[in-house]
Amino acid sequence: MKKIIIVGGGLGGLSAAVTLANAGFQVELFEKNRHFGGKLMHVQLGDYSFDFGPNTITMPYIFQEVIEQTGEKAEDYFNMIKLNTHTRNMFQDGTQFDFSSNQQDVITQLEKLDPAGALHYPSFIGEITRLYHLSKKHFFRRSFCSWRDYTSPALAAAMTKVKPLQTLDNFFRSYFSNPNIIQSYNRYATYIGSSPYKAPATFAMIAYLEMVEGVYYTEGGNVKIAEAFVSLARKFGVGLHNETEVEQIIITNKKASGVKLKSGDIITGDYIIMNADLLKAYPELVYEQFRPSFKNSKVAKLEPSISAFVILTGMKHNFQQLKHHNVYFSNDYQQEFTDLFKNKTYSKKPTIYICNSAHTDPARSPKGDNLFILANAPSLPHNGKLQVEPDAYKELIYDTLLSYGLNLNPHIKEEKVITPSYIADTFGAYRGALYGLSSNRKLDAFLRPKNVSRDINNLFFVGGSTHPGGGSPMVTLSGLNVGKRIINLEMNKNSL
Repeated sequence: MKKIIIVGGGLGGLSAAVTLANAGFQVELFEKNRHFGGKLMHVQLGDYSFDFGPNTITMPYIFQEVIEQTGEKAEDYFNMIKLNTHTRNMFQDGTQFDFSSNQQDVITQLEKLDPAGALHYPSFIGEITRLYHLSKKHFFRRSFCSWRDYTSPALAAAMTKVKPLQTLDNFFRSYFSNPNIIQSYNRYATYIGSSPYKAPATFAMIAYLEMVEGVYYTEGGNVKIAEAFVSLARKFGVGLHNETEVEQIIITNKKASGVKLKSGDIITGDYIIMNADLLKAYPELVYEQFRPSFKNSKVAKLEPSISAFVILTGMKHNFQQLKHHNVYFSNDYQQEFTDLFKNKTYSKKPTIYICNSAHTDPARSPKGDNLFILANAPSLPHNGKLQVEPDAYKELIYDTLLSYGLNLNPHIKEEKVITPSYIADTFGAYRGALYGLSSNRKLDAFLRPKNVSRDINNLFFVGGSTHPGGGSPMVTLSGLNVGKRIINLEMNKNSL
């Protein structure tokens, strides 16, 4: 029985663990934190329950696949609720635009807000559907492990068809004319930690997921997804070791042969899977001499994605104007991204996202709303120093919301601020970035770090900083892809 060692217990590591254990491999997973699930972390403040990590869930079938590949039923582990009208977009001129997977509802709104957009909406849906299915066919299910994986004629042809040279902003402008409507769709760039004025139009496929397939919420909190994977991993014999930090990946004759724990213990294995931020963990866990293709100087030149400034607030009552997902947009969105990526500063007029899961699931917060409030933040500078005073920026966010008529300050019962520094320390995120590399540069968008080390045999990578990318479904898929890749490798060895 081959032994797999997994470093990190996020969704990618857990999905790989379940996949491999189900195939008969011995799997040992080591996680430095107390909880498993990575950024999909439960936070309890008094009577209020929050998910820190991904609040917007799409592609439920990816999470279900992790479970159902074992013969188990996903509905026995979690219940996903579809949110038909899922996101309320608010603008400073008083405009309100609700996202929905009911296309007629969207067209009805557009007829008043953007008549030309209403006429173009069916063709818009057709185009984002095309982009999604091309990505699904040629990118999602591949575990890119060598340059040869990038050179197939079919893949090259597909890459020319997904609008790699057009920006997201330009793409949305070809269908809509109202600046507020364009801005609401441009926000999809932040799902990959990037700027809509630089990221390729390929990522308009994210709009397909929300506007066609729909947005979901997991009853009891999205953290139930991670809890389901943990439960299933234990059932199939995975050794799950929390509060156990890996200090070094051991390299023997250009092969990953085991790990050294912070305790000093050595654990050997046949394959090592690293489910950690590649830009931070790879240089920390593997001596530079063993990774000539990934030198420290190369990492220093890469552009990290945006981070987040988060306030968790337990409110004394419920706000009727809030949906499950809410976005309060800046009146100068382009300047916000200039601040984030070029000036490396916090916006003085930030766009603010609020998740209010109590709107759908009152049991999570029976005494009032549980508001997850997020403003985009720049990644940390190389010296790691936070570029803003947290209390001052928190108050700027509250004042901004007040300008929209949402007065939170007098009604706060519980409060916790989470900065990029916390994200960097808790989740091992390179410079506090949420998604590893940004996708502002074309090469970084399409040629994300491969799923296997170029220099070290048997060392694989999963998670948001590698292929196929950030976001909970893609991270989970990376674990599935790598798990199946290792299974196929062993099957091919045994057939020789």
